[in-house]
Amino acid sequence: MERMLRIHQAIQSGKFPNATSLGEQLEVSTKSIHRDIEFMRDRLDLPVEYDAARYGYYYSEEVGAFPTFQVTEGEMVALLIAEKALQQYRGTTFEKPLVSAFQKIAEALPETISLNLSDWNDSISFRTSALPQMNLEVFDHLARAVSRKRQVTLQYRKPGQKKAHERIVDPYHMSNINGEWFLFGYCHLRKDLRTFVPSRVTQVSETGETFKRPKKFNIEDRLQGSFGVHSGGTPVRVTIHFTHQVADYIREKIWHPTQQLKTLPDDGVALSVQLSSLVEIQRWVLGWGAHARVMEPDILKQQLRQNAEQLVRLYAETSD
Repeated sequence: MERMLRIHQAIQSGKFPNATSLGEQLEVSTKSIHRDIEFMRDRLDLPVEYDAARYGYYYSEEVGAFPTFQVTEGEMVALLIAEKALQQYRGTTFEKPLVSAFQKIAEALPETISLNLSDWNDSISFRTSALPQMNLEVFDHLARAVSRKRQVTLQYRKPGQKKAHERIVDPYHMSNINGEWFLFGYCHLRKDLRTFVPSRVTQVSETGETFKRPKKFNIEDRLQGSFGVHSGGTPVRVTIHFTHQVADYIREKIWHPTQQLKTLPDDGVALSVQLSSLVEIQRWVLGWGAHARVMEPDILKQQLRQNAEQLVRLYAETSD
């Protein structure tokens, strides 16, 4: 497409370029140029004609922008917003290809698109709190291993442990969930699919072995019963009642694909979801304090009660 864009620009110049001159300029054979011209005429509906007297190509009708790159102002604004959102990946292995891609898109845009970029830079921004501390060299190594299906040896430190332990892993997938990166892969120690946090990997190296990602592996299926990243076990129905003071905050977001909302008589709201793990929902409910009350299941009520009792004892000791 880049080559055809340059052919288009050469024809637009009015100098009647031919296949030989275009081939020399673009460093390809004349057959490639003929195929490109044919594609431009038949697939992109460009009015390319050949002038035998001038030995070159021309447009028989007026042509504006190259058709593949027709972009509206609204689409350009959306693209700028996307670029802003991707700034969090500066310094990672994704930075170079992202910058290259946006440069190519910008160079190919028609001149009819004119935006004051400084105005948009001053109007829109993204901010992410609690960014994970990552070793970028480790992150890049893991990303390459996933894409190339290379088995790796991890020195991995679990929360609460001072010493890292060795794990041999087939890395299937990396996912950014709520601003934090996770690695999903087959752990040869546990003989099962496991979830790893890249920021807890102290060292990574390739074993020299490759692997085949199972066809049955699907990240959406893996996360279906989670409230974030933790899943497993039989799904249970979780229902939480929120007071009217925070009800609008609950209604304004989709917290889970299975969620159901119901307005309560006191203008509060009931949120119901199907989860296979209660680890993350427990922490989330605690964050709402007295504005959230778990109605089901009983096991989640018990866990929250135990946490509340521990908090009371902790602060009682602190005040003494």
